[in-house]
This record gives sequence, C-alpha cells and structure tokens, in this order.
Amino acid sequence: MFDDPGSRLPTASTDKAAADAPAASVAVEKFKSCRWFRASEDSQPECCSHRDVLPLAGTTGFDPEAWCPDCTFYKVRRTPRKRPIEEDYRY
Repeated sequence: MFDDPGSRLPTASTDKAAADAPAASVAVEKFKSCRWFRASEDSQPECCSHRDVLPLAGTTGFDPEAWCPDCTFYKVRRTPRKRPIEEDYRY
C-alpha cells in the first residue's frame, strides 16, 4: 500500500540527532527568561533591550555568554496576576 511519511515512527538516527543537539547554556537560559529579552523581529536578531546594554552590544552583536552570566540588570519576566474583584474599584 501507500507509505505515509507522517505515520512513521522515529528511528534511532532521528533520536540520536535530537540527543546530539547542544543544550542551551545557563547564560542563554537566563537571557531568554529576562524581562529585557527582545525576540527576533523581521531582520533583527534576539538582543537585550536594556537601555545600558543596547548602546554597547547593539542588536547584531549581542552575545548572551558575554553579558548574561553576571548581569546586574537581570529581572525574571513575570506574568501579571489578576487582581481580586474587591480591588478593582477603590473609593
């Protein structure tokens, strides 16, 4: 019958390729979770958008290994919490 490539099970060669992929370093993980992380847009690569880092590193020359391990501007990105209804309207 017909061989559907989507129904194939992963082989040892694809599992090995996934295992050989380099893991992200601590600096890159810290950079990706920082509130100053700017994702790539159009032709601009990922960079740090902090006002003190951006003029020095720029958008094309930013290297997380050089900046992020002991960054003094690092702040974890937090999702805003929904306030309780009682606090929505203060008199």
